[in-house]
Amino acid sequence: MSTNLVNPVRKLRFTKMHGAGNDFIVLNGIDQDLSTITSDQWKALAHRHFGIGADQILLVEKTTHSDADFRYRIINADGSEVEQCGNGSRCFVRFVLDHGLSNKNPLRVEVAHTILTLKSHPDGQVEVDMGAPIFDHSRIPFNADGLASVQEFQETLYALPLNYPATHESLVGVVSMGNPHAVQVVGDVDSAPVLGEGPEIERYVAFPQKVNAGYMQVINRSEIKLRVYERGTGETLACGTGACAAVVSGIRRGLLDSPVKVYTRGGDLKIAWGGLINDIVQPVIMTGPAVTVFEGEAEI
Repeated sequence: MSTNLVNPVRKLRFTKMHGAGNDFIVLNGIDQDLSTITSDQWKALAHRHFGIGADQILLVEKTTHSDADFRYRIINADGSEVEQCGNGSRCFVRFVLDHGLSNKNPLRVEVAHTILTLKSHPDGQVEVDMGAPIFDHSRIPFNADGLASVQEFQETLYALPLNYPATHESLVGVVSMGNPHAVQVVGDVDSAPVLGEGPEIERYVAFPQKVNAGYMQVINRSEIKLRVYERGTGETLACGTGACAAVVSGIRRGLLDSPVKVYTRGGDLKIAWGGLINDIVQPVIMTGPAVTVFEGEAEI
């Protein structure tokens, strides 16, 4: 007689959090084994109708680096893993402190390509040293071959030939905050073609690892409105790395002065960047909220 072996139902403890409306499933990978969860299972957990629902899933893990307290990994809603998430990093530090995994403040956290410094303030705001922006095309990565360009102050803008809603070109500044961003200035962010044009920019051939498409409306030299179509997720209510990239691009274009208040559909962020000092690119400092929504268990 044959016996069909069925994997037992597995319960996964999670915390639902958000940073300015950018929402996350946060999982403790130190006290529970997450190593066997597949990309399809991550995708199912992030589904807004059949799962918990989230823009991204954040994993808290033991560090592999001697100079860090924890390791931080990010899974997109489509099940793919990405290098960085600014709003998620603020939720990360709030989760670690609230769950008693550490009492250190600030924390140093290992991500894909660098180490972040995260600091929780008494008023509930969280400050993140996001590291220096990256402009080297090979590290973004970005291939500008065949693209027309124009110089605006310190920033080189590239013309992306696009098809939505009709054949046109979008001028974008390209920068990485540990993940790639293409930022354009628009007159009115509310009417910008984020949902139509954004997916086309995300998959544009010049970005071999895809790209986040940012739409920035400059209000004045210290305030902007921002919408971002995030790769692997779609438009989110806020994007921390997108806010950093937009402010960096705006300063390099001569449009903004640090610090800058960034208004997103989910809340407000403060971004400060010192530019270059003695030819050294300075880190970007992001400050914003991190909120716990609820905790629970999900079946895998």
